[in-house]
Order: sequence, then C-alpha cells, then structure tokens
Amino acid sequence: MKLLIQQRVFSWTDSYDIYDEQGQVRYYVKAKFFSLGHELHIYDSEHHEIGVIKELVPALVPVFEIWVQGVALGRIKKQWTFFRPKYEIDFNGWHVEGDFMGWDYDVYDDSRGILHISKELLHWGDTYVIDIADPQDELMGLMLVIAIDAANCGE
Repeated sequence: MKLLIQQRVFSWTDSYDIYDEQGQVRYYVKAKFFSLGHELHIYDSEHHEIGVIKELVPALVPVFEIWVQGVALGRIKKQWTFFRPKYEIDFNGWHVEGDFMGWDYDVYDDSRGILHISKELLHWGDTYVIDIADPQDELMGLMLVIAIDAANCGE
C-alpha cells in the first residue's frame, strides 16, 4: 500500500496532508505554533490526535521523540556529517538506509523491508510517497518519515 505525503505550501507552521492510493485523506499533521523546537501532532481523518513528534531542545543536532498515546516509542537523532545526512534510529528495532538528500531511502527490520520513501518531483510543495509492505506498519512508518523530514528542515 502507498501513502502520499503532501506539505501544505501556504501555512504558518509545518503542515501535511497524507492521502491513500485512492486520493482520500488518511492523516493530517500540524505543528504547534508556539513551541521550543518542532512539535508535530498527527491526526486521523476524523481529526483525532493519534501521535506526536517532539524535538528535544537544546541539542547540538536535531533529536526527535515519537509519542503515541502518551508513551515515547523511540527516538531519531540526526548525526553530524559533512556531506550526506545520517540518522541514529532507536525506534521499533528498525534501521534506515539510502539517500536522504534525494529522499530515496528504505526502512528495514533486520532484513525485512518495512517501507520505501521517495520524493515526487514537479509538485507544489514537498511531496513524498511511502510504499508500505505491511499495513500494520502504516502509522509508525509515517511518523518516522515525518520525524526525518523535520530533522532535515531543522538545520
């Protein structure tokens, strides 16, 4: 299954709409307007909050925690590098490989592919496609991708 993440262009904060393959809105992401660091709230299509991504500040490099139902499930830390972004992922036992600059990367659980992320070109605003192997990984995969996007934008 696939999800399309489209960043809202004319918004005061980081906001995204997430669509399924049929073009139906599945999720909304909205940033808290006044917060120290990024704080992104994820809502289902009926506007119920289902998760939060919080930037830990102060920090020398971007660090984000992923929260679901008030429980911190993991952390994503951008590593300091000269050329290509790298991430330390402590989330679901997953690891990430690929080209973060070109937004073409994969998430694995041991050797099992969880999801593939790619950037769509020629769109108004940032648009990403998440190809998810198992529908049960949909929300966690989405939150990981949003956290990586926030870490990329944080610098």
